[in-house]
Amino acid sequence: MPVAKAATKKMSPRIWGLLVLLSLLWGGSFFFAEVALAQIPPLVLVFARVAVGAVALLSVAVALGHGWAAWRPLLGSFLIMGLLNNLLPFGLIFWGQTQITSGLAAILNATTPLFTVVLAHCLTDDEKMTPRRLCGDLLGLAGVAVMMGQGMVSQGIIGSSVPADLSLHLVA
Repeated sequence: MPVAKAATKKMSPRIWGLLVLLSLLWGGSFFFAEVALAQIPPLVLVFARVAVGAVALLSVAVALGHGWAAWRPLLGSFLIMGLLNNLLPFGLIFWGQTQITSGLAAILNATTPLFTVVLAHCLTDDEKMTPRRLCGDLLGLAGVAVMMGQGMVSQGIIGSSVPADLSLHLVA
């Protein structure tokens, strides 16, 4: 039961600070994507984002002494992972952001863990829904509803572009 012990640990102020920093970086990326999408098509933006990350990772790998020969057998796997973990999700997210606001995109993306719990229950044998997980999921959905507010539905901000809204959920 080491997992249960880890779950009862208290978070230090440093960990809370890192969590806040992560949420600012993650949430801010939706704003900056919206700004960029005003001038750059979604797939070009995805390519630029992934290319910058790839150059950074390759630089670290080379600095650590990992040569090209070690990567060659893995290129097919890297290609499939890049397609499924980068091109498809970020392409759909950025396309969705051409149809809806960055704030709504960030809120919808925040539901990812909530739907992951439900999918894990349906698709795995060892991650079944428990009363505690169900309460957490329902509390999370209530939080998203509060963040969205009634005005978003009545003003047509959400629901006006169902494909764009769904694209953010499909990739999550």
